[in-house]
Amino acid sequence: MNGATSTAVDEGLRERKRSALHAVIEAAAFELILEHGYDDVTVGMICDASMVSPRTFFNYFGSKEVVVLGAAPATPSAVDIEKFVTADNANIVADFVVLITAEFLDQRPNPELFAARRLLIQRTPALFERQLARMTQTEKQLVQIVTQRFRLHGRDTGTNPDLDDEARMVVALGMGVMRFVMHKRIIEKFPGSSRELMNGAVALIEQITSNKTTTSTQKATDV
Repeated sequence: MNGATSTAVDEGLRERKRSALHAVIEAAAFELILEHGYDDVTVGMICDASMVSPRTFFNYFGSKEVVVLGAAPATPSAVDIEKFVTADNANIVADFVVLITAEFLDQRPNPELFAARRLLIQRTPALFERQLARMTQTEKQLVQIVTQRFRLHGRDTGTNPDLDDEARMVVALGMGVMRFVMHKRIIEKFPGSSRELMNGAVALIEQITSNKTTTSTQKATDV
């Protein structure tokens, strides 16, 4: 085994160990919080249950809140943003869905953890408010990205007074599709690959926003 291969193996092993310990801490935290309530569970209790030191806990999560909320939504990469902004496809919603699902498709969400996280956030007003604030911030960043695409294609608020609302609508529709994709994958346990799921969602968008639906409806009305 050469040096490069050995280094890659070592890094892979460390990443697997890190992921396993991350999951252990999360599982311990959720079990405690579901039993005792968010406010009555301390970081010390989580550390004792998962058999890690406070230093290790804070290296992995930073706070008890982060354990429950999970990591902040990942911002699309600069490469993906550039590809989206410069695209000339007429269906901006479909392009936007591809942009925001790129990171999600490579992840392997835990259905039980997903359900527990949603339940705890719904039960805890402070966590719900914090989650809402994070989502609002993410949506603002995404609206700016959509606006960049509009401007690059020669559209501005001077000639298009509803452009800001249009950008927000693109983001709202895209986030709705994202929730649809997550539900299909995690709750309904979609049997195909993540890529197939995303392609199916994009195809649905294309179908709904094209003239095909209107034409079919009109034909039915004419008959």
